Amino acid sequence: MSDDRAAADQATETFIAQRNLLFTVAYEMLGSAADAEDVLQETWLRWVDVDLQQVRDQRAYLVRITTRQALNRLRTMSRRKESYVGPWLPEPLLTTPDVAQDVELAESVSMAVMLVLETLSPTERAVFVLREVFDVGYDDIAAAVDKTPAAVRQIAHRARRRVDARRPRAVVSQRQTRAAVESFARALEDGDLQALLDVLAPDVVYMGDGGGVKHAALRPIVGAEKVARLLAGGLGKNTIPVTFGPTMVNGSPALAVHLDGELDSIVAARVEADRITGLYVVRNPEKLSRTASETPLTLR
Repeated sequence: MSDDRAAADQATETFIAQRNLLFTVAYEMLGSAADAEDVLQETWLRWVDVDLQQVRDQRAYLVRITTRQALNRLRTMSRRKESYVGPWLPEPLLTTPDVAQDVELAESVSMAVMLVLETLSPTERAVFVLREVFDVGYDDIAAAVDKTPAAVRQIAHRARRRVDARRPRAVVSQRQTRAAVESFARALEDGDLQALLDVLAPDVVYMGDGGGVKHAALRPIVGAEKVARLLAGGLGKNTIPVTFGPTMVNGSPALAVHLDGELDSIVAARVEADRITGLYVVRNPEKLSRTASETPLTLR
């Protein structure tokens, strides 16, 4: 076997071994599986041109390439989101059981935390994800984002403070989340307004993402009564058979809503103290393609 062929085989083997990690890094930075896949393709094209003899840590080097490509894509996405119709929600992923079992991973890809990451600048988001989620060293992060280690430390501190101020106050168990989501589903199926009010927190926030393709509220709706009446009213007007089935997206229990047997939306929930404080309804068909088969995610 020639040296070139051996090097190509090694590059391929390493990339495949790290693919799930690289996808997770890109997805947490972008909130879009489609864009994360594009970033992985761009990473691969650059990786095959690298002289592996000069690379001390191949995993770290791949994460660095992925981060740079994701940063470029994130800046482009920021412009796209400015013209997006209504609220922009992360693309939900049907996740494997091991994601739910890894508390740290499940929290980092939850809809609630992913939405908090949307409030950071591209560089802040990259630094936060690499440091707080993947425990990458400051020197490696600095190389990935073209900053000094000292600057990265400052950015990490600032980003951590902003995320901590907005993230859920306490991580609840999968059992608590599942119970709240099941109660919510029963209330919807029964059309029971009081039961909806009982499971929704007084200050619950509802966000719907139709992307201008499907009908959805153009602004977040706040307050249990407003949200309950919106949901009950929508179901009351609907003459098409609707079902609410349990699913697992982004490491947490959620609902898959089917209209006349066709997937219409994914409903993710933020739960605190046994009540739902956030409802995230993704109806944009372009964002539902990764809910039919499981997407493996990993922090390692």
